[in-house]
Amino acid sequence: MRFRSHMTLALTEARAAAARGEVPVGAVVADASGRVIGQAGNRTRERSDPTAHAEMLAIRQACASLGSERLTGCALWVTLEPCPMCAAAISYARIARLHYGAADPKSGGVAQGARVFSHPQCHHRPEIFDGIAAGEAQALLARFFAGLRNG
Repeated sequence: MRFRSHMTLALTEARAAAARGEVPVGAVVADASGRVIGQAGNRTRERSDPTAHAEMLAIRQACASLGSERLTGCALWVTLEPCPMCAAAISYARIARLHYGAADPKSGGVAQGARVFSHPQCHHRPEIFDGIAAGEAQALLARFFAGLRNG
């Protein structure tokens, strides 16, 4: 199988989230063959649900697509480093590979802050690839938050 990045689609989801007034984060889950089985952007405000992060929504959609709570062999693409809640869900879903864009020094749970996958209580650790399209993802976030401050 040839490697294929789904970060472009994750960025599209992030831009759609921003257009809805949500923090611009997008996520895509692909199965072992590279077929997209889940994709979403943040919807926390729209749904009045603090768990409606892009990763959580994409994971739920992928699990429904496969009819399983496990996403063994799947990859997750997300525009921002997952928070601790999403990192725990990634572990519980047994996602094989995590690809993310911008680091999140304030709320990250992978390389920053909680570092969920480094704890002995973590039952599954995905392979991690960071910094993918990080500049574009960071610029999207910066524009969104600048708009809030100035708007």
